[in-house]
Amino acid sequence: QVQLVESGGGLVQAGGSLRLSCAASGRTFSSYSMGWFRQAPGKEREFVSAISWSGGNIYYADSVKGRFTISRDNAKNTVYLQMNSLKPEDTAVYYCSLTVVVRTYWGQGTQVTVSS
Repeated sequence: QVQLVESGGGLVQAGGSLRLSCAASGRTFSSYSMGWFRQAPGKEREFVSAISWSGGNIYYADSVKGRFTISRDNAKNTVYLQMNSLKPEDTAVYYCSLTVVVRTYWGQGTQVTVSS
């Protein structure tokens, strides 16, 4: 099994920054992609960002391009999401994901609240 533990969420004013971290443990794989999704109240979970094993392929949702930066440290099995210029519409529970072949594992989520 794979365990994903997110941290770094919290309450921040609009225009502020937060850095989310997600540490993976348990079963190991030779390579896997990692990413972030979010779910706001009353809405479906949506894609935020993803990064390949090498870091050579990075993807962002249009809504966060230019404001969020994803990175990873394979030695620590950890993925990060640096969130700058936060907006109230970024308020959501942020979930970490780890995908290997066709299976995706999920963390429990961390709350991010952006006040106006």
